[in-house]
Amino acid sequence: MALSAPIVASQVLNVGYNLADTYWVGRLGADPVAALSYSWAIVFLVVSVGGGLTVAGTVLVSQHKGAGNLTQSYHLAGQTLSFVTVVALVFALVGYVFSPWLISMVGATPGTDPHTMAVSYTRIIFAGVAFMFWFFIFDALSRGWGDTRTPLYLMIVSVTINVVIDPFFILGFQNNPVFAWVGAEGLEATLYAATGFEGYGVAGAAVATLISRGIAAVAGLYLLFSGRVGLQPELGDLRLRVETVREIVEVGVPIGAEQGLRALGIAALTAIIAIAGDDAVAAYGIVNRLSSLLFLPALGLARGTETVVGQNLGAGQVKRAKHAVYMSSVVVVAVFAVVIAVAYPLAEPIVGFFLEAEANDGDVEEVVRIGAAYITIAGPSYLFLGVFQMMLGGIRGSGSTRAAMLLSIQELWIFRIPIAYVLLVPVGMSVIGVWYAVAISYVASAIITAAWFLRGTWTDSVIDDPSPHPQTDD
Repeated sequence: MALSAPIVASQVLNVGYNLADTYWVGRLGADPVAALSYSWAIVFLVVSVGGGLTVAGTVLVSQHKGAGNLTQSYHLAGQTLSFVTVVALVFALVGYVFSPWLISMVGATPGTDPHTMAVSYTRIIFAGVAFMFWFFIFDALSRGWGDTRTPLYLMIVSVTINVVIDPFFILGFQNNPVFAWVGAEGLEATLYAATGFEGYGVAGAAVATLISRGIAAVAGLYLLFSGRVGLQPELGDLRLRVETVREIVEVGVPIGAEQGLRALGIAALTAIIAIAGDDAVAAYGIVNRLSSLLFLPALGLARGTETVVGQNLGAGQVKRAKHAVYMSSVVVVAVFAVVIAVAYPLAEPIVGFFLEAEANDGDVEEVVRIGAAYITIAGPSYLFLGVFQMMLGGIRGSGSTRAAMLLSIQELWIFRIPIAYVLLVPVGMSVIGVWYAVAISYVASAIITAAWFLRGTWTDSVIDDPSPHPQTDD
């Protein structure tokens, strides 16, 4: 809990980016929210691959630290930074050029407002994707070392900046409700008269995210190389070495592939939902942000579990590694049960909070109805999702990243996507059928992963040179 609590808090704050974007873009109507949903399917794909690669830093740094190989931990930190930066630059170039085609592939119709707005948002995110990856790297390396508080502090600063500047970049200085909230209507008129700035709309959310992420990334790299977080990589560690890159790839690529395939599955699911129309996509975008309030904290707890498992297996403490997974599973189920019980009767007000009813009342009401149905249908299955993520965290922490990859992608590609398509198209259940597919996939994947986890074959340490020093269970 000491390791995971800051990670969970950081993940909750990370949701702040998405919720702030969704809330303020929702002031513009249903089409901009749909544009954000189309774009996020692509952005999530790239972010997931990059974030997956950085987990190699967590696993390798934690296990080498547990084994007492501190110098190798420093070296791996520098190598991970250089390798993932190269990947980020490649993604930035390819993503920027192919954004229009990618947005079309997830179901947006070229020439429509949602497509145009989604392309603008996506290209801005790709232009600054290196900043996002740098913060992911700092977060992963600090986590592997055992420092989960410093990334949290940077996340607090970053999210605060994003929340403050979001409404202005999106809505500009005219008819912006922020001025009324703080009683500064006179300042609103003055600023608008001086600048004429009416905001960038959906693209403004991307600009705000880029600025806030960039500040956190630069601060994180400074702290990393200053040695203030414990790790002390040197400039020489940035020069890529084939043998170290091979080690990072061996651990990181399966995780990156896992995250990438999951994100690709989200994109495919978005395309399937698009068959039901832009209202369905808008509703999916909102409930996706809401579900991240549960999923990302669970992921944070899983990340803490990865570190505990990695360090204990590196020290030869198999029993403690298993115990960490069991305890984190109990915690996540207890928390999820409370949250779901509270959200269940408030489904429609929760979804409606992110949309402003204006001239398109019919569209807004339909989006709210569809989104609320997701909470009531898929909500209880998140108990299984929580346990599923904790077991995957333990498996990844052991270095069994290929097994984790296969167990993770089966939830989407074997269960959720095929069932969603069948229920939506041949059966004719509309987007409600997709919500049932989500619930079925979480339950089935949790059962299968538990069966594999209980075999116990995942506890082999990934490093070849464990510490010869005796360890204790203290």
